[in-house]
Amino acid sequence: MKRPTWLAPLAAWAVWAVLDAPAPAADERPNIVLIMCDDMGYSDIGCYGGEVQTPNLDRLAAEGLRFTQFYNCAKCTTTRAALITGLHPRQGKGGLLRDNMVTIAEALRPAGYQTALSGKWHLGHGDTHPFRRGFDEYYGLLDGCCNFFNPVQPDPPYKGGRVRTFGHNDEPITEFPDDYYTTDAFSDHAAETIRRFAKADKPFFLHVCYTAPHYPLHAKPGDIAKYQGKYMMGWDELRRRRHRRQIEMGLVDPNWRLPGRDEATGPWQEEKNQPYEDLRMAVYAAMIDCMDQGIGRILRALEETGRAENTLVMFLSDNGGCSENPGGTVLSRVPGPKQFYVAVGRPWAYAQNTPFRRYKTWMHEGGIATPMIARWPKVIEPGTITAQVGHIIDFLPTCAELAEAEYPKIHNGREILPVEGKTLVPIFQGRTRQGHETLCWEFTGNRAIRQGNWKLVWDKTVRRWELYDLAADRTETNDLAEQYPERVKQMSQRWTVWGKQTGVAAKYKPKPPGSPGA
Repeated sequence: MKRPTWLAPLAAWAVWAVLDAPAPAADERPNIVLIMCDDMGYSDIGCYGGEVQTPNLDRLAAEGLRFTQFYNCAKCTTTRAALITGLHPRQGKGGLLRDNMVTIAEALRPAGYQTALSGKWHLGHGDTHPFRRGFDEYYGLLDGCCNFFNPVQPDPPYKGGRVRTFGHNDEPITEFPDDYYTTDAFSDHAAETIRRFAKADKPFFLHVCYTAPHYPLHAKPGDIAKYQGKYMMGWDELRRRRHRRQIEMGLVDPNWRLPGRDEATGPWQEEKNQPYEDLRMAVYAAMIDCMDQGIGRILRALEETGRAENTLVMFLSDNGGCSENPGGTVLSRVPGPKQFYVAVGRPWAYAQNTPFRRYKTWMHEGGIATPMIARWPKVIEPGTITAQVGHIIDFLPTCAELAEAEYPKIHNGREILPVEGKTLVPIFQGRTRQGHETLCWEFTGNRAIRQGNWKLVWDKTVRRWELYDLAADRTETNDLAEQYPERVKQMSQRWTVWGKQTGVAAKYKPKPPGSPGA
């Protein structure tokens, strides 16, 4: 069977890495490695209260900084667009990645940075292909999800039978070896790219985008075996245990109430298929475990090339744990092997997002709050935690500042939208930065706005504004909307201004005065 075209060059790079000592870096600007996983909950990894074995991510946290209030955009596509452009996602004609926007790679490459992306793109083909949007090197998936063992195997009939697009640079890859697994391939490509880039007297920006632990639930048997049987305590007890660890770690205020199950999640004691549910969560955990192993190989590549000390490594998730269950729960579909298409389901997502409410695509904290770790030995104080608020639109201005790159006003003859993020560098330096006065979100009817510690949320299933004081109630259990109607009015009007700026508001028809949400 034909092997992917990038494997031969990787072998050569590995030989060079052994035979040649890395060239000394004449450029003192930091390297940047930005790692993002897919559909992982706030509490899954060890350093955020989880029981999944993530020693490499835990090490990054111990040697660096953890954020307790960092935000994404609640969905794969919108998060990726916002992260890569430094802009809130736009709606309407033109798509999420347009020619009046620049990517981090397009901003850094003119400043002399080598640029690469390993993994999931999900922002289009053609003119929006990463190889045409500033990345010198690209290997991975252009679509949103795929079979982990054979990325171009068609999805099952209930997913439309779609064939995914996989490639290296601008060349498609259509055949894969029998022992192929995407998470390992992304990790290995990233590690070998570091080894190649480290030979030049130039810094680099590497974006690693895992598809793990997004459905389908595919993992290697050895990784699954570590966890099978460990989730028979059920989702309720798992959530309680994670919550206790988060309090002990100082990540969660013990005065915040732990929200209960939503109406679609029943108690574990009434679950009739407990062994099957245990296996679903075990495979999910195995997928995160394998990702962490790969991150370990990326970190070793930095150490072996002498680049670890002056490399900023950041890790986050693109949204909260996913409650989607495409195809439903069918016991004949076994979680783990490549021939079956299974998702982890809403009850486990409820535990994955401890201590918050809701999931991916919702604007409660369970949908938009992400673990965020940053390690930069040269700058960041080890073992620190910050409650300063950050957002994925902050990555581009952060990278541009570190790269001494100028954010362009004109690119390829087009006037570029002004960047909306704010640099995170003061936080990395242990200082207090002036954060965002307002942050807003929207996806498929769910909306939110945060100003200071106040957060206004519209849940499309409830269909009214809810108001929360996040300092006293980050878990959103005490709705204050009736007590503060003027604040609700002011914040909802401000959300509408943002919605018009981003094209989101066009989806919502004006409501008559006095109606809910008006």
